[in-house]
Amino acid sequence: MDRQTVGVYDRRAAQYDKLVSRSTPDADLQRFIDAVPKGGRVLDLGCGPGNSAAMMRGAGLLPDAWDASGVMVETAARRYGIEALHKTFDDLRAVQTYDGIWANFSLLHAAREDMPKHLHAIHRALVPGGVFHIGLKTGDGAGRDGTGRLYTYYQEAALHGLLQEAGFTVGFTRHGRDKGMSGSVDAFMIVLAHA
Repeated sequence: MDRQTVGVYDRRAAQYDKLVSRSTPDADLQRFIDAVPKGGRVLDLGCGPGNSAAMMRGAGLLPDAWDASGVMVETAARRYGIEALHKTFDDLRAVQTYDGIWANFSLLHAAREDMPKHLHAIHRALVPGGVFHIGLKTGDGAGRDGTGRLYTYYQEAALHGLLQEAGFTVGFTRHGRDKGMSGSVDAFMIVLAHA
């Protein structure tokens, strides 16, 4: 994990919490919740302040939550009662443990050369037929935003290819644009896949 990126989240945890947290699931989170069996075990991989994990818990799922930012882990416990773990993508070694994994705009901070191993680890951690949600910014190359966070950008065909190589069946895909913490309006894509 890029240390400069983690440092930005450590320093701006309160600002990020205000930006992303809501009282009810948005359409993407609801789609994920609906695709996981009631009472299913899920992993919020890159949970940030813990709001999504809290809404998953409220919907009857059993969430584990991880984040590379220690301040985000503290925020998740304090604000939402989510006992998140201070872990990175490289710590995922589970085998057929989760009914769903939610990686909502977290894996976009991983280096491009590391994405295949992360996707393979996620596939291995899911039960057969398990659900995987991934959100990434759309584009080419890599670079830092105005806050200093490192992003790796993907086009839809490339992401679909990586998911298929990792063993996933690609399902729902959507594109959009949104304003992030840096203040810029960026293109993104959401993909829901199955192990």
